[in-house]
Amino acid sequence: MQSDSNTRVALVTGASRGIGAEVAQHLARPDTHVIVNYRKNSAGADAVVDAIRSAGGQASTVAADISEEAATAAMIDGVAERFGRLDALVLNASGGLEAGIDPNHAMRINHDAQQRLARLTLPLMPAGANLVFATSHQAHFYPHKAVPKGYATVAASKRAGETALYAMRSQFERRGVHFTVVSGDMIDGKAVLTLLDGGDSATTVTRRRSAHRGVAEFATAIAHAATAPSTAGIVYVGGPNHLARMSA
Repeated sequence: MQSDSNTRVALVTGASRGIGAEVAQHLARPDTHVIVNYRKNSAGADAVVDAIRSAGGQASTVAADISEEAATAAMIDGVAERFGRLDALVLNASGGLEAGIDPNHAMRINHDAQQRLARLTLPLMPAGANLVFATSHQAHFYPHKAVPKGYATVAASKRAGETALYAMRSQFERRGVHFTVVSGDMIDGKAVLTLLDGGDSATTVTRRRSAHRGVAEFATAIAHAATAPSTAGIVYVGGPNHLARMSA
């Protein structure tokens, strides 16, 4: 059963917590159905759906590890069968810093998965749809700006994912799909914050307090890009010179 043609359909990857959860909730409105993608955190995803519905919006969850090709294809097939369209795709989910993971995982999730999602969803997107890629300044400016020790693999893979999406711009343009990159000043996640502060727990606590405000600002910018009537190309949250300030 497909959705009413007047209902916008938005898919947010990695939306059970952090920035993705904030973005999904920002998209809550009566005329929009938000699909909350998650990998394992079903409780978090359900909480996001409840919040969206409480705000008057429509929402549902879908479990899929986007680094796995079959799981991603099944998720998009489900979207096609249920809704028949996709008006906004927010590529938020990323990874590469998890303990004990395969060293190739960063490239699979930050490059391969992003390109695959764009390719699979493009046929579902009508003219005027929005595709948003969320990244960090550390990744966006890589390798032209220094990154924290231990973060280069993630930065390189996310930069590769962004570049792969840029290579698809002619396909987006032919379908009238607006493609926007949103580069954020803060990076969400305890592992990244600890990495940035060199393991200094006191500094990490201070940065986490600031990060909470940064997450809200980042999520607002992503949600705006996912609903804007035209593309902004690249949106910098917190200013484009963040890495220069970090390196100073």
